[in-house]
Amino acid sequence: MQSNADNAQSSRPPFSSVDCEGTYRSHLQGICTNEVDAIYWSFTRTLVKTDRDGNVRTKVEVPRHYGDLCFCDGAIHVAVNFGRFNDPEGNADNWVYVHDADDLKLLSKHESSEVFYGAGGVACHNSKFIVIGGLPEGVEENYIYEYDKDYKLANKHVLNSGYTRLGIQTATFAAGLWWFGCYGSKLLTADESFNLIGKYDFDCALGVVGISGGTFLIGRGGGEGHQRTGKALLADVDEEAGLTIRSVAKL
Repeated sequence: MQSNADNAQSSRPPFSSVDCEGTYRSHLQGICTNEVDAIYWSFTRTLVKTDRDGNVRTKVEVPRHYGDLCFCDGAIHVAVNFGRFNDPEGNADNWVYVHDADDLKLLSKHESSEVFYGAGGVACHNSKFIVIGGLPEGVEENYIYEYDKDYKLANKHVLNSGYTRLGIQTATFAAGLWWFGCYGSKLLTADESFNLIGKYDFDCALGVVGISGGTFLIGRGGGEGHQRTGKALLADVDEEAGLTIRSVAKL
């Protein structure tokens, strides 16, 4: 089982900052790549595949609420919640839906009822998946649910992050760390055992994915109402800021 960050190769064609073609009914939830020539975008109710230049290759309408996603072994895995997010009593209805990375055909569904406050994202690393999600006000730690390749719960981890608005929205493993994007422009980093390493003021709540070494693509959204847009921006590891968007001069 291999993910984009695990498969980083120096010979891989580079990705660059790019706008996703088109407008969509709901806002961007996450991005990932197939490591070679495609970017995948989750727009809550639309799953989109583009080339590296942002041109749409295929898209499918999906039930609300599709969240953050990851690429693994030729498939796209997406966190899905049909219930309530951030409810202190639970009442979430969580799944991971798996789509073929070529044509976005739905391949399988895996229930993840253990994600108590609502499944918001999924990431893959080292032959395991993690699912992250919501958090009610007043809860001073985040929860990370670890699953095996068949989506059987293997562990529940506590991330001593303090409260983050609505929990964790996006996740990726890259450059030897877990990277978690939260609303309120908060970025968390953790080691492989989910010990908190850093907390930064950086917005990657709509997408974060490692593409090579210390380089990332960061999801950003625009538009309003039912005319939402998305873009992916190159970013680099920064010791003080966590990540920084690469300036136009460096592109």
